[in-house]
Amino acid sequence: MRRDIFQAIADPTRRAIIALIAIQAMTPNAIAEHFDTTRQAISKHLRILTECELVKQEQQGREIYYQLEIDKMKEIDKWMEQFRKIWESRFQQLDQLLSTIKKNK
Repeated sequence: MRRDIFQAIADPTRRAIIALIAIQAMTPNAIAEHFDTTRQAISKHLRILTECELVKQEQQGREIYYQLEIDKMKEIDKWMEQFRKIWESRFQQLDQLLSTIKKNK
C-alpha cells in the first residue's frame, strides 16, 4: 500500500525518526534506542516511511541502514513554499503597521 508523505510526517515519532536519520544513516536498533517504545513500533514507523519513499534501506553486511530520501523531502518543501510566501507577506505587513504606529507615537 502506497501512503501519502503527509500522512507519514503527521506522526511526531516519524518526524523524530526523520530528524535522526537526516544526520546519518542508522539501523533500526540504533533508531529505537532514542525512543521509549518497542522495536516493533519503530519498525512499523520505518515501514510507513519506506512506503512513502521518505527513507530508503541500504544493506551493509548483516545490517540494514535507513537513510533519508532528500528528493522526497524537497516535495514537502515545495508544497510548503506556497505558505511560506503568505507568511512572509503577512510579516511584512505587520512590520509596516508597527513602523507606522511607532512613527505616530
